[in-house]
Amino acid sequence: MARIENVLLGFIANFFDTLGIGSFASTTAWIKFRNLIPDELIPGTLNVGHALPTITQAIIFTTAIAVEPLTLVSMVAAAVAGGYLGAGLVSKLPRRRIQIGMGVALLIAAALFVMKIVGVLPAGGNALGLSGGVLVFAVVVNFMLGALMQLGIGLYAPCLILVSLLGMNPIAAFPIMMASCACLMPVGSLKFIRRAQVRQARQSALRSAGTWRISRGVRRQIAADAGAVPAGPDRRASMPPS
Repeated sequence: MARIENVLLGFIANFFDTLGIGSFASTTAWIKFRNLIPDELIPGTLNVGHALPTITQAIIFTTAIAVEPLTLVSMVAAAVAGGYLGAGLVSKLPRRRIQIGMGVALLIAAALFVMKIVGVLPAGGNALGLSGGVLVFAVVVNFMLGALMQLGIGLYAPCLILVSLLGMNPIAAFPIMMASCACLMPVGSLKFIRRAQVRQARQSALRSAGTWRISRGVRRQIAADAGAVPAGPDRRASMPPS
């Protein structure tokens, strides 16, 4: 049942992802509601789990919608750089900080969703690309969005607002935001996976160390019952003086 639930969750979340709603907020809300995984694993799960569908979306939208290559490539590269640095930081954060970050992410996502429903988001212009200082500004902002995405804050809605405010056609945001996510999510996923492997190795080592200490204590008790050594922690105290 858990696998069926995960498949349905991925299908529904990524269906709405193609509409520009984003998959992170809906997936996080369901994971929290069902308590499927610990909070500290949610950012990594989002980035790893939605990577392949996002790559598919990016291929479709970059083929169907025209955007000036310089604008597309530079903003995508900035998002990847931000995602690489952001994943390195988020993967090392303690549980409490991730919980706070996820709470802020859900509040931001809810606010953007409401703004989209009531029509507060900017209508945008007709441009399919940016240049000069405006492009530099867009690249810097997309870098920050890529970093924040590793905390579970979706890139879609902020990127849509960004390009619309800068006078671009909102439709042009789709290949930019989807290509950004498609490229940065595999990069960030590698860091999350490596961090999870290190964490698992440490836990295994701690369990092994605990088993060894327990086994040693059991062997000691058996020897004490046989009269070979005392059962107490200090054998010297029980030994007769020489």
